[in-house]
Amino acid sequence: MIDIHSHLIWGVDDGAQTIEDSLAMLRVAAETGTTDIVATPHANDRYEFDRAELETRVEKLREASGGTPRIHLGCDFHLSFSNIESALANRDLYTVNRLRYLMVELPEMLIPPGIDRALEHLQDAGMIPVITHPERNRALSEDVKRLDHWIGIGCYAQITAQSLEGRFGRTAKNLASRWIEGGQAHFVASDAHDMEARPPRLDRAFQMIAEKHGEAEAQRLLQDNPQHVLDGTELPYARRSPRAGKRRLRFFK
Repeated sequence: MIDIHSHLIWGVDDGAQTIEDSLAMLRVAAETGTTDIVATPHANDRYEFDRAELETRVEKLREASGGTPRIHLGCDFHLSFSNIESALANRDLYTVNRLRYLMVELPEMLIPPGIDRALEHLQDAGMIPVITHPERNRALSEDVKRLDHWIGIGCYAQITAQSLEGRFGRTAKNLASRWIEGGQAHFVASDAHDMEARPPRLDRAFQMIAEKHGEAEAQRLLQDNPQHVLDGTELPYARRSPRAGKRRLRFFK
């Protein structure tokens, strides 16, 4: 399985705090069937995203872990005006493997009216936004059709594995199942932060999806589609909407 969302790099955000934590997370990921894992440190007002330093730490983890699982670098990209400006000026700074997919975290409590334009601008610049854990977003839980709209304009959605187990409450569990059933979910990832409360495990989610929706669906969400993220290639059924030209940067006004 391929995990496209985790916080396993030590000392850079609210995930792993020591290199020993990072290595323990990598061992658990490998032991439970993860062959590739994407480290996605936060980029927001609290945590600085220094790609050069992060790449150095990833290389240290590769050496210390023996390369199992394979580690890739992306970002948990928070939608803010400064982040969007930075991404548009440096297209590959935040994307997974410096290719096309951008893991996007939405504001938790409300969805600003400029979000649609922001997502379209990122696509105009060649990036493919992946909305992370929409089932855990309070604003989206009150307006679930917004996710349908974003998928319609070319975004994708990533569900958290533990949401399927009820780790984030009944609403998140129900929405995760609903979106998998309806085809609005394109990836399932761990969003791992530690070894206890939020470990880097995908095996239980794979089993639950296989039992409820069939093994082909589990493979699509945890193997096939995530491989396209690593490779920077389109999903087989991708719907890319043509853009109406460049827009002014008026995201949150």
